[in-house]
Amino acid sequence: MKTFVIIFFSTFIYVSTLNAQSTTEQQEIDAITATLMDYIEGTGNGQPERLRKAFHPDFNLYTVAADTLRIRSGEKYISNIKVGKKNSREGKIISIDFVKDAAVAKAEIKIPGWRVFTDYFLLLKYEGSWKIIQKSYTWEEIPSEEK
Repeated sequence: MKTFVIIFFSTFIYVSTLNAQSTTEQQEIDAITATLMDYIEGTGNGQPERLRKAFHPDFNLYTVAADTLRIRSGEKYISNIKVGKKNSREGKIISIDFVKDAAVAKAEIKIPGWRVFTDYFLLLKYEGSWKIIQKSYTWEEIPSEEK
């Protein structure tokens, strides 16, 4: 099993692994990255159809608030995205790890002046494409000196 770390620098992606990647492995990383970018850019640019493309129809989001598990449906999440309404979210993929048709990924979403969210995704590849089937997340307030 190989772990791939993807770091975004402006306009290019750096992918690192301890072993050389095969063309097939790189194609899978590229496909997983495209799915994650549909989520990141779809949310940031007001493109709910990109979210539908990235998410499995039964997708759910999970977080903890006041020591209670909160579950929200993906469709409810998508319904809050207004077509064409851009926002100031800054998203980047931190890591991707996959074996065959299952993957986990980590992303960071910064909303300037408010919070930094850490998202953990479970993805599965079926019917020829990668889909996000679950997102668990947490957040931290941005320190007041950075606001």
